[in-house]
Amino acid sequence: MNQKSMKNGTIYSLQLGTAIGIILFWISFFVFGFDHTIYPSYYTKFEHSFPIPDAFLCSMLFMAFYKRKTNYWLFYTLIASGAMIFLGLCDASFNILNGIYFVGIVDGFLNVFINIWCILFGIFQIRYCHLNYPKNL
Repeated sequence: MNQKSMKNGTIYSLQLGTAIGIILFWISFFVFGFDHTIYPSYYTKFEHSFPIPDAFLCSMLFMAFYKRKTNYWLFYTLIASGAMIFLGLCDASFNILNGIYFVGIVDGFLNVFINIWCILFGIFQIRYCHLNYPKNL
């Protein structure tokens, strides 16, 4: 296995893992809920605006993984990357403006991790595509 195949395998795995992680988050959100007294009353309403955009993001990540051996991988990856960055920035902006990062250590860490992952992994995927597929961009 060459080095490019190993790098490709890593990004494919991260895309699949991200999609699965998002789905697991929403399952836990709707099964266990996140209505907690430490959150402002409007926090849950804000979170309820994300399942449909996250479903779109997951579908693009799954399609990128499914099409990983074809030229369509680049197409789905770039769409997923833009969606990740946009959703991560929306969430981070809300969290900063409403003090959500400071509601508790575990909750704050989880929110910071999710936002940083979305933004940085989105940027990483775009950069990876630019460096490895420059003729297609």
